[in-house]
Amino acid sequence: MYAIVEDSGSQIKVQTGDVIDVDRRDLADGAKTITFDRVLALKSGDGPATLGTPYVDGASVTAEIIEERLDVKIDVIKFKRRKGYKRKKGHRQKMLRVRIGELGGKKKTAKKTASKKKTTKKTDAE
Repeated sequence: MYAIVEDSGSQIKVQTGDVIDVDRRDLADGAKTITFDRVLALKSGDGPATLGTPYVDGASVTAEIIEERLDVKIDVIKFKRRKGYKRKKGHRQKMLRVRIGELGGKKKTAKKTASKKKTTKKTDAE
């Protein structure tokens, strides 16, 4: 069972129990879980995967927040040759480390439509 979720412009393939890093977001105080509701594909069991257009209706993935951490440092260097100009700056992105919990969603059900009766208008010409 796996799902492909979209988060911060990237697509991530997740399974139950996976530990992944996602971009930090503002959460309510004391929040312990995140719900990813932009699910692009969902596969459960032996059947074919359910693909969304663009998202699977009613599907969601819940994850438990483990910690808030900083990603690896990225060096940003500006340089112009023969001008004596050099600048070096570092950046560390704030990330959330989460453990994927429940994958799931609602199955699509066929809607029953009521048959409409045709009404005929009587005209004065008849």
